[in-house]
Amino acid sequence: MCGIVGAISNQNIVPHLIEGLSRLEYRGYDSSGIAVLRKGIERLRSVGRVAEIETMVKDQNLEGFLGIGHTRWATHGGVTELNAHPHISQGEIAVVHNGIIENYEEERERLKKLGYEFESQTDTEVIAHLVHYFIKHHNKSLLEAVQMLGEELSGAFAIAMISLKNPDEMICARLGCPLIIGLGDTQNFIASDISALLAVTKKFIYLEDGDVVQIKKDGIQIFDKDKKTITRKTHISDVTLSSMELGPYDHFMQKEIYEQPRALTDTIEAIIDAGHFDVSLFGKNAQEHFSKMDSILILAAGTSYYAGVTAKYWLESIAKIPTTVEISSEYRYRDSVPNPNQLILTISQ
Repeated sequence: MCGIVGAISNQNIVPHLIEGLSRLEYRGYDSSGIAVLRKGIERLRSVGRVAEIETMVKDQNLEGFLGIGHTRWATHGGVTELNAHPHISQGEIAVVHNGIIENYEEERERLKKLGYEFESQTDTEVIAHLVHYFIKHHNKSLLEAVQMLGEELSGAFAIAMISLKNPDEMICARLGCPLIIGLGDTQNFIASDISALLAVTKKFIYLEDGDVVQIKKDGIQIFDKDKKTITRKTHISDVTLSSMELGPYDHFMQKEIYEQPRALTDTIEAIIDAGHFDVSLFGKNAQEHFSKMDSILILAAGTSYYAGVTAKYWLESIAKIPTTVEISSEYRYRDSVPNPNQLILTISQ
């Protein structure tokens, strides 16, 4: 899991990139980097926390009006500066990516035969070179090239791209990984979640799978998976910046542990009306499906898997429902036996 952020404005956006990445470090913190469009694409990358990049920005007095950033939790390739994002193709295209490209090895070999050289071990560099190839050899615009990725790549991704030849726009896409747009006045932003952008806006759009968005200073245009222009609902967030702060705790894991009782209480109070739980909250025909349920399968990974194991104890001891917990990343690659009367519960990280 990684975190991405991007911004376009008529003011210096580098401080926003740094602050956004700092708030996304819970998603990954083994390396980080930013790329800013100036006369060329200027990139800073470093192994370690975002503070390392912040120091480099101050030392080099880096400024810009269009840029992207990334904080990494390594999946493909070791923890090195060369593997840190953003990745650049031919000095013209820069990309940051959250997710996993499952067919990257085949695409990598194909691109090598087409003359592209790789400097990293990551799956992300494939994206940068593919987009460059579509632009150069298929005469596509940056927007059109990004829209073609869904036909070429297997896996999940949320990406943000900037191009030396497109200094007035950022192109982003979502397929299977979270990505939001933050709306401002003569400036717009993207990030993996709203915590990265609460300091600059309260207005957000949640992109859906297959969406590709063209972001400019004075507006955005969203295209769905069929490449048709579409409008997504704008949400006004009531989340406060203070709720995202570390406060008196030593680290965010400690903060989450101590805030669990309040979080659970608030959640339960929000869904129970006069002591009664409304099953329809789970959907129109939820009651019918629940009445047929004979078991539960929980799919999760990482610390979410351990939360699932804890839930198994509760569900079996209190509700007396047989419950199985599996690691989601393993489950998807094996031949399971489906049970039409089994409730499948997925837990995100």
